Amino acid sequence: MRISEILKHKNRTLSFEFFPPKKIENEKTLFDTIEILKQYNPDFVSITYGAGGSTKEKTIDWTLKIKKDYNLNVMMHLTCISSTKESIDNIIETLNKNNIDNILALRGDLPNDNNINSMEFKYAYELVEYLKGKGDFSIGVAGYPEGHPESPSLEKDIEYLKMKIDAGGEFIITQLFFDNRYFFDFVERVEKSGIKAPIVAGIMPILNLSQIERFVDMCGSTIPESLTKKLENKSKEDMYKIGIEYATKQCIELIENNVKGLHFYTLNKHNATHDILKNLP
Repeated sequence: MRISEILKHKNRTLSFEFFPPKKIENEKTLFDTIEILKQYNPDFVSITYGAGGSTKEKTIDWTLKIKKDYNLNVMMHLTCISSTKESIDNIIETLNKNNIDNILALRGDLPNDNNINSMEFKYAYELVEYLKGKGDFSIGVAGYPEGHPESPSLEKDIEYLKMKIDAGGEFIITQLFFDNRYFFDFVERVEKSGIKAPIVAGIMPILNLSQIERFVDMCGSTIPESLTKKLENKSKEDMYKIGIEYATKQCIELIENNVKGLHFYTLNKHNATHDILKNLP
């Protein structure tokens, strides 16, 4: 079912993100995660593409598998990096044959070695435009509450977002954030720009300090100092409890302010997402 239509008719959506396991032994973890989280009747789940399209074939396989085996509404990530028009056409053909009509169109993260085989699409809006010309897909795009790390300013970041929406993007899923003020400010900037697409909030609990450092480096999200201090010198068990409590309060505040959707970055594990959802109204 088209995600854009679901967002039109529901007050709030629930969704989960998974990534294709790189090792066979990790597949059971994902199977278990899907089984447990499926009980929450998600409106959709998304499957990531990997830096530089590194998991492209597995992404397609898992997209088809999750739809077939679990009867879930699936959205496949698709990135500009390492994608040719020919490869995109082949993927579109596969998605059409399997009645999958949701795509998250992204520029994509550069691979660590910066080895890019192709760059026929340089920006996400170009990919959105191409997809719109190839089929009747419901296309989502990424939003960055604190601005994309490569963007020169928050104003420019909104300009780039508007280009993606004008090209045919129908809904926005945000990068993870840990301070709701950034999300609310982002929503205000988006609305002032004339963008009317619904915005789904990306959620990931912080469960340990080393995780915080990785996320700061990866996406530039701001970690509240109060949370950092709470986590200092705590055991793994205590850090987990503090992280779940913080993320639960974050989600409740978003719900109270009529967030259009909650999209959980699960890292293929059910524990944290499951514990947060149990606490929500």
